[in-house]
Amino acid sequence: MTQEETPNSAEEIEKVQQKVNELSLITDVPLEMIVTLGGADMMLQELLLLQVGSVIELDKLAGEPLDISVKQRPVAKGEVVVINEKFGVRMTDIIGS
Repeated sequence: MTQEETPNSAEEIEKVQQKVNELSLITDVPLEMIVTLGGADMMLQELLLLQVGSVIELDKLAGEPLDISVKQRPVAKGEVVVINEKFGVRMTDIIGS
C-alpha cells in the first residue's frame, strides 16, 4: 500500500482486516505451478525419429527468463537455480506488479 492508500480511519482499517480474513479462508487451496523452459514445433515424422540422446532446439535463448504460470495464467518470470542438487526457480519479475 502506498501512503495515499494507507487506511487512516478505524472503519477503513476494519475493512482491510476483513478482506485479509476472507482471503485466509482459501490460502490452503493447492495450486499447480508450471515453469516453462521453452517449446518447439516439429512435424510428426521428426517426433518419431527422436531417440535417446536427441537434442531438441527450444524457442528461447539461453539466459532468457522462464515463464511461470498458475492455472494456465502467467504470474511471473524467473531463472533456473540449483539447490542441493535439485533445480529450482528464482522469481525475477511478478507479472502485474
